[in-house]
Amino acid sequence: MAQAVKPTALVVENDEMQRTLVSMLLEEGEMYVIQCDSAEAAVHVLDQWGGGLSIILTDVELAGTMDGIELACIVRQRFPNLHIIVTSDTPRIRRLPDGTTFMAKPWSATDVLLEARKSLQCFAT
Repeated sequence: MAQAVKPTALVVENDEMQRTLVSMLLEEGEMYVIQCDSAEAAVHVLDQWGGGLSIILTDVELAGTMDGIELACIVRQRFPNLHIIVTSDTPRIRRLPDGTTFMAKPWSATDVLLEARKSLQCFAT
């Protein structure tokens, strides 16, 4: 019997504790997780994994020169069906790409898991 492929999440967060927390939540939700602390590293992952990703969760504030909103724009342009969540502890000041979910910090574990479940439903179809 072939082993089922787990859906893959990309977590982009410069705060290591928050990145680890989100990753653990998603792993408990039966996802494989790739972690990055910068948008530049995330773009490299997109080059490698691209259409194999189910969800990307990014903070607005990231290490490097690009922020999470710029990353979300790149992701939406290259992978229009990828489920994108942008999170921040400050009010959003710039427009997000259409179809992007915004989650204000502090978010609850339940909110993260519910959003991940939405991407799993798309993954299963």
